[in-house]
Amino acid sequence: MPARVGAAGMSGSVQIILIIAGFAAGMVDAVAGGGGLITVPALLFSGLPTAAVLGTNKGQAVFGSATAVAWFWRAGRIQWPRIPVGFIGGFAGSWLGAWLATRLPPQFLRPMVLVLLVVAAAVLALRRDRLVQGQAVAPPIARKRQGILALTLGAYDGFFGPGTGTFLLIAHAMWLGDDLTSASAHAKVINFASNLAAFVLFSLHGAVIWSVALPMAVAQMLGSAVGAKLAIRNGDRMIRRVVLVVVAGLVLRLGWDLWR
Repeated sequence: MPARVGAAGMSGSVQIILIIAGFAAGMVDAVAGGGGLITVPALLFSGLPTAAVLGTNKGQAVFGSATAVAWFWRAGRIQWPRIPVGFIGGFAGSWLGAWLATRLPPQFLRPMVLVLLVVAAAVLALRRDRLVQGQAVAPPIARKRQGILALTLGAYDGFFGPGTGTFLLIAHAMWLGDDLTSASAHAKVINFASNLAAFVLFSLHGAVIWSVALPMAVAQMLGSAVGAKLAIRNGDRMIRRVVLVVVAGLVLRLGWDLWR
């Protein structure tokens, strides 16, 4: 059980930094995933206990991912038949991953994640035509593949987390043949489900500091709305650039963790 701390013990400047971080994370996450790269370090900087950092991060991120899903849905970028399998798989996988996280050390995943991110960055940087988009698959196959992605990457999100949204986006494009805008939209459905599962677990353990999470959640929602609109309007070219930046940031962050 984390210490009961909150915004009352923080300076005004720290609270402003957290709100700005929430907005920026929501915008980036709606486009390419990786918003946790911004919010987790900001929450650590605020001085919250580690358990409260993880719980509060999920407490505000779930609102951002829900907002992004709503915007993509309104724009017609989400296929209804793929929602149930993606949501259920992401929720169940994240719940399982969070349960495993209480029993296994996550450190062994870091080298593997770093290698995968480097490969993903190379694929994005070197392919100049349709980039990461693979061959389109029939809807029944797409649903099955999305279920596998949701379960495995949902479990990864609950267990470890960094880069989940980016992995989901790239996997949807390469394995299901989605264009990058549709890949980003369907990735957010799974990411919302995995965030929701982790949020429920952290809430049950009292690890969400609501006085910190709620202002960040409002900022996340605003940032997610802006990011989703930009992704819908500007399409694959902008998403590719943002994904490259996010992947580079993830590689640097995980590389630093490994070196340290």
